[in-house]
Amino acid sequence: MLLKLIGYIYNQNTLWEDLGRILHFLPGWLKVFLAGGFAIVFIAAFLVIMVMFQTWLERKEAGHIQSRHGPMRVGLWHGWAQPIADTIKLLLKEDITPKACDLWVFRLAPIVVFIPAFMAYVCVPFGNGLIASDLNLGVIYILAITSLVVTAIIMAGWSSGNKFAVMSAFRSAAQIVSYEIPMIIAILSAVLAVGSFKMGDFVAAQQNFWLILFFPVQTIAFLIYFISAVAETNRAPFDLPEAESELVAGYFTEYSGMKFALFFLAEYTNMVTVSAVATTIFLGGWTLFGLENIIPPFFIFLGKVLFLLFVIIWFRWTFPRLRIDQLMNFCWKVLLPLSLIILVLSGLLASVNVYDRVFDLINNI
Repeated sequence: MLLKLIGYIYNQNTLWEDLGRILHFLPGWLKVFLAGGFAIVFIAAFLVIMVMFQTWLERKEAGHIQSRHGPMRVGLWHGWAQPIADTIKLLLKEDITPKACDLWVFRLAPIVVFIPAFMAYVCVPFGNGLIASDLNLGVIYILAITSLVVTAIIMAGWSSGNKFAVMSAFRSAAQIVSYEIPMIIAILSAVLAVGSFKMGDFVAAQQNFWLILFFPVQTIAFLIYFISAVAETNRAPFDLPEAESELVAGYFTEYSGMKFALFFLAEYTNMVTVSAVATTIFLGGWTLFGLENIIPPFFIFLGKVLFLLFVIIWFRWTFPRLRIDQLMNFCWKVLLPLSLIILVLSGLLASVNVYDRVFDLINNI
């Protein structure tokens, strides 16, 4: 049984075929329901484990950057059980509701902020065939669903009845809306190169190479996307909405207990989301120059995501926080013009079939 499960990891298509044969006697609607339930459980488990690991990784990475060890006591090896202790602590914390809050909006905001981050994984390919639904407009779906986070942040800040939370919410909304523009334009340049909005097509087009390795235009597009994504997730040096010295804890200042835990979970989930999208669109997804036939594709995908998460955390403990005017100027005066130039160049390359010729040349070698 264990060997069969390992075989499924290497070739997930076999898993879906076997499940289809086993459940052939069930009605179609029940098969869809069970498949959707399996996908939801898999994605939820993946995200929870990733968030717990990220909390450990962030503390260890920060510790080594600051010439210390980080967590060492909870767990036998380098404090590996610290995330478990943190989870238990969050579950047991008292849930306090301020008197001045707008009660129902205050309660809905943590749920609304997490749902878009979770729903984005519908069309993220984790491996060979390991995708909930490879939508024809997968890129547009991810961009649309993740933009709903702004609504939840404004809900949280406005309903708290706290002036610092309100200031943080509108600052965060301005930052996210601004940096979404160069991020979307950078992704569109990759769409022009591949000629599709399906996430699976990006992986298929980069079987033997990555876009950023053979096209300098796409390398710059990846950098624009990645910088914008760090700003989208409110991570340092773009963490103005959560500037402790100015705004206490930001838009979730008044939240505690499980409500705070949902905001915490959503922030780290968004980090995984932007890393997974960057891996799929620019870094070849679960492929690695033919090594996916030897290494399980899911682990290749996971390794690339973890590397990008390492870089995002590295940014936090390396660069100082920007001022709000520097943050907005960098977006509108640097990233936006540069992304438009990259989009035009990518369109010119696509119009003369440069991308297609390079794809054919490399795939035929």
